[in-house]
Amino acid sequence: RVAAQGWVVWRRSVMVGKEKELQIHFSPGSVRLLEVDLHVPDKRVLITGATGLLGRAVYKEFLDNGWDAVGYGYKRARPKFEKVNLLDPGAVRQIIQDVKPHAVIHCAAERRPDVAESQPEYTRQLNVCSSGCIAKESAEIGAFLIYMSTDYVFDGSHPPYRENDTPSPLNLYGKTKLEGERIVLKNHPGAAVLRVPLLYGNVEKLEESSATALFAKVQCHNVAAYIDHWGQKFPTHVDDVARVCRQLSECRIQDPSINGVFHWSGNERMSKYEIACTMADIFNLPSNHLRPVTDSPAVGTLRPRDVQLDCSRLERMGIGQRTLFRIGIRRCLWPYLLDKQWRQTVFH
Repeated sequence: RVAAQGWVVWRRSVMVGKEKELQIHFSPGSVRLLEVDLHVPDKRVLITGATGLLGRAVYKEFLDNGWDAVGYGYKRARPKFEKVNLLDPGAVRQIIQDVKPHAVIHCAAERRPDVAESQPEYTRQLNVCSSGCIAKESAEIGAFLIYMSTDYVFDGSHPPYRENDTPSPLNLYGKTKLEGERIVLKNHPGAAVLRVPLLYGNVEKLEESSATALFAKVQCHNVAAYIDHWGQKFPTHVDDVARVCRQLSECRIQDPSINGVFHWSGNERMSKYEIACTMADIFNLPSNHLRPVTDSPAVGTLRPRDVQLDCSRLERMGIGQRTLFRIGIRRCLWPYLLDKQWRQTVFH
């Protein structure tokens, strides 16, 4: 690039912490070439699924806290993220060899249980095979890997669940995530598995989280909405999970013995019906059209009733934060409030 002062600048990246900038300075009768050291973060993280709800939060958390963050996406890749097909082992090897991260946060997954049931081969390729490949390549360069997993590896019959409790998933989504855990820890014994529950946060559309998706029903006052009051959820803000990923990565830099399975979750128990009623209460909206369904679902993909996670391992390490649901959900839903007059009164 050419600056106003007459400088032409080339930047060449050598490695984390050792980036150089070449500057050519033009003045009447002379040309000078200077090599200038640049400050580059000494910690680099690679994030898969960086365009997704969790991935965006993880990328921002690391970037805001002194890390050089490199994000990869696929269908929603945008200028600040690179596009990669994680089903291509060669492409996976290429990005890890190119970035040479200190940490890899593997957020990319097929996380929708109904889609997993209808597309089992694709789901297994993404949740299991690509995860094993990422683990192998991360281990080869000595990068710490966090594999994002789910509370759905349990059947919900004996909560709360500790990290060493025996998994027993009910559906294909949970089964593939469990298979992914196992191949990750086999290919990279120094990796970590982080199981999390229902997530919500700053969505790009309400349907991006099954929690925020309920807001459409809440605002449709004239239509009765029958909402599950059987299953027990522990809605967790993605910003909290992102904080855990960063803190765990930084602890691992100091202590190479940190590995294995970890749990993180919000601690507020709510059914989807109670989540919807809370949304209505926060925004002073009618809720008499919301109807609880107390029976277990008779059709559709099997889901566990209560998979509360015991998070004491991370808590003992001093890792984690929890955003109160009323505060977190208010922040991420108000842009989608249909009553613009109410929104302007409260927020402006």
